[in-house]
Amino acid sequence: MVLSIVGLGLGDVEDITIKGFKAIKDADIVYLEIYTSFLINSDKHKLEEYYGKEIKEVDRIFVEEQNDTLLNEAKDKNVALLIAGDPFRYPLTPLSSLTTYPYIYYPYATTHVEIYYKAMNSGINVNVIHNASILNSVGITGLQLYRFGETVSIPFFEENWKPFSFYDKIMQNYNNNLHTLCLLDIKVRERSVENIMKNKLIFEEPSYLLPVIYNFEFGIFPYYSNINMNTVTHYHNYYYNFTIILRFKIGKIDFMVIGIARLSSEDQIIKSGKLEDLLNFDFGPPLHSLIVCSPHLHHYEQLFFNHYS
Repeated sequence: MVLSIVGLGLGDVEDITIKGFKAIKDADIVYLEIYTSFLINSDKHKLEEYYGKEIKEVDRIFVEEQNDTLLNEAKDKNVALLIAGDPFRYPLTPLSSLTTYPYIYYPYATTHVEIYYKAMNSGINVNVIHNASILNSVGITGLQLYRFGETVSIPFFEENWKPFSFYDKIMQNYNNNLHTLCLLDIKVRERSVENIMKNKLIFEEPSYLLPVIYNFEFGIFPYYSNINMNTVTHYHNYYYNFTIILRFKIGKIDFMVIGIARLSSEDQIIKSGKLEDLLNFDFGPPLHSLIVCSPHLHHYEQLFFNHYS
């Protein structure tokens, strides 16, 4: 009996590895984790049709709080847990679901690591099957991977919760002539604070941050300017209703950035330019990421940057 933690890749059902496909075929129970990310061009029904297996979708509550169910099943059955991207990728997490302060950015997908660790400690045979993730696929932008600094996550801001630690890390990378990959928050099957307090299982509509989403005015201290932070960009059934603008202004710095949408899909978008140039660019449906480039690009990096502009 084995617990297989299977990375699905980024694009669609065909991104699965041969080893991952075999693990799914051999599984008695198949779970699909849907709250940290998703396959861009596939859903549960397409996965079931392609893999020939019934699949159970599981959300944050199951994966984080009820994963003992999965582990107990793996003691006498073959169980597969499917995860978009790589199982141990840096998470495209529902960061705003975290309510503790000060805010902590986790260096990897802690939920998946916890399941792996608990399985090993319980004597369960566990097999991790890796796949492509955003961390290695951003090389298609032409930026050299070894010139990336610490990855940051940009969360949805709540009324009383506006963490700015990502800003410090972006500037630290920038001052060290390093690129910054910014992962943008998603909300899937998340509950409002009010519903959590009342213990109501009422879920909000899915929401996804865009590469250009907030209007930041940074002086000595960062603060919001002329914007209602409750009006974040929402996607309902993969169509967005409105867009707000992300804008970095620190002194006279005019950042060079690369916006990425639906990486590894047939309709992926890679758009480069100064931040001002991308303010009104429509990146379309999720998923999205943003790269803040280093101030000095290598010759070939500059060629790619010009190509995508």
